[in-house]
This record gives sequence, structure tokens and C-alpha cells, in this order.
Amino acid sequence: MQPFPHHYTVSTTAAPQGDVLVEAAGLPALRTEAPVDFDGPGGRWSPEDLLVASVADCLALTFRGIARVSKFSWLGFSAHVTGTLDRIDHVSQFTHFDIVARVQIPEWANADQARRIALKAEDTCLITRSLKATVHVDVEVEVVATAR
Repeated sequence: MQPFPHHYTVSTTAAPQGDVLVEAAGLPALRTEAPVDFDGPGGRWSPEDLLVASVADCLALTFRGIARVSKFSWLGFSAHVTGTLDRIDHVSQFTHFDIVARVQIPEWANADQARRIALKAEDTCLITRSLKATVHVDVEVEVVATAR
């Protein structure tokens, strides 16, 4: 890992109507638009979608890293994240994120350890730690029969 601080630079360009182009060096450009909830056309990623996706992605990557350091055997990880945007004191903001994390493990792996790693991933995810909204996570562990 590179020493801190890390810097992430993103640029956007927009016209009076149509997509906003989001770009970062070395990455494919994203075309975004306002979500349908804000009278956008739909069919494009929105800033709201990207924020919720960042929560899910960070959780998965953090789980992967903790599991690797812990030498924990697992088969799959998925997270379903719902971010709730509300108006508080006349200001729109995300108030909470509800996460259902699912970990698939082989039958010889420890289900309690899988659950602990998933909860630790949420607790240490740099995205959720950077938000003022509350985060609630439920962890489901599925034991999958596999051949050793």
C-alpha cells in the first residue's frame, strides 16, 4: 500500500442538458444523469447510485482484504445495499444505509468467523466510516458443499 495521504482526482463536464461525463485518469469514463426521483431520464448511473455502489463495493473489497489477512476460506460474497435519501431540516441527505451481506463458505469453514469478518469489514470500510448516515448490516452465511 502507498503511504498516506492518498488523493483521488475526478473531473466532470456537463452541458445545459444531457449526460454529465465523469472521468479519472486511467479509468473508463462514466456517463451520469439525475435519477428518475429527481426528474432525470433514468437508464444512467446517478450520483446517488454511485454513492450506494461505493458502499457495496468498499464492503466487498474490505471483506476480501480482511479474509485474506485472516487466511479465511470463502467462496463468494455479495452485498445488497439500500441507501435512504430524506429531507432533514430542509436539506436532502442520505440518512441511513441498510446492508444485507451474504457470505458463501465451504462446509469446513467457520460460519461465526465469516460473520465476524463481514461485520469487521463494515466497521472498517473507509466509505461507510466517511459518511454521517447510519449504517446497519445483516450478515447471512451460506454453507456450500464442496469437494476438498
